Amino acid sequence: MKHGAILITGGAGYIGSHVALQLRARAERVVALDDLSRGFRQAVLDVPLVVGNVGDRDTVRAALDAHGVDTVMHFAACTVVPESVGDPLKYYLNNTCATRSLLQCCLEGEVRHFVFSSTAAVYGIPAAGVAAEDTPTSPINPYGSSKLMSEWMLAAVAEASPLRYVSLRYFNVAGSDSGGRIGQATPNATLLIKVACEAAVGKRAEVAIFGTDYPTPDGTGVRDYIHVEDLAAAHLDALQYLRAGGGSTTLNVGYGHGYSVRQVLASVERVSGKPLKVREEPRRPGDPPALVARAERIRRELRWKPRLNDLDTIVRTGLAWEERLLRNPW
Repeated sequence: MKHGAILITGGAGYIGSHVALQLRARAERVVALDDLSRGFRQAVLDVPLVVGNVGDRDTVRAALDAHGVDTVMHFAACTVVPESVGDPLKYYLNNTCATRSLLQCCLEGEVRHFVFSSTAAVYGIPAAGVAAEDTPTSPINPYGSSKLMSEWMLAAVAEASPLRYVSLRYFNVAGSDSGGRIGQATPNATLLIKVACEAAVGKRAEVAIFGTDYPTPDGTGVRDYIHVEDLAAAHLDALQYLRAGGGSTTLNVGYGHGYSVRQVLASVERVSGKPLKVREEPRRPGDPPALVARAERIRRELRWKPRLNDLDTIVRTGLAWEERLLRNPW
């Protein structure tokens, strides 16, 4: 059976661009949609780019029709937890309302497959800091709530139509393309490994630890860090699963073990060979003490096999990207 093209919303962003790169390596037909508010034109490489907002129905419908799209991979969203606490309506507009508009376009355009970029933030603060797919959802910030509402809409649409989906609940994404072609270039980034790598190459004077009194082994927050290339591969596995007739499902994407903030900073110092200046700050609103995946299900259902499950490897690729940006800024 001949497959249609794949529309990647947020395709010029950090994760979307890595997924596009892997899809193109498999000779898939791909088109990116991005308003370039946080993404970068350079990140799409040879993928056709439609500049526009995912909430603009006319732009989305035109892209679906012009490129013969039968699969949508939806990454476009705002993703900064503290910002969502301070400006919740921005997140419900850009994440939830825009997803509703996109789903309407998918129904009208007879899109068959949908892969959704969700988040572990839907779990809030799970018992013992570990979340499986059947862990009760109880987000503690508008970012997590906005994504959970989108999951609910997606499930309802799938019940009422032929569209099938895979919703992937990401844990903490980090690292960059091992070939050094693309990476996260967002100004004023908040992801810990990127921030620490920026400090290691001199782009930041220091790194802040937000909260040193959590009920964790060293008092700092613990997260399940996953390399962006392994995360991207999960999207390709999800596509293969849907094309083979798999039913709609929701899956965690993580390695199943966590590292504390202090462990991450120690890794960056080890890999870079440079000490970091660290500043300790109070806890931030909306941050759980620990959040680690139970991730057996994705390995079983999608046959996902991560290759880069090592903190120093993640840091090494992130550091290499920051060094490249020093030589050739985006």
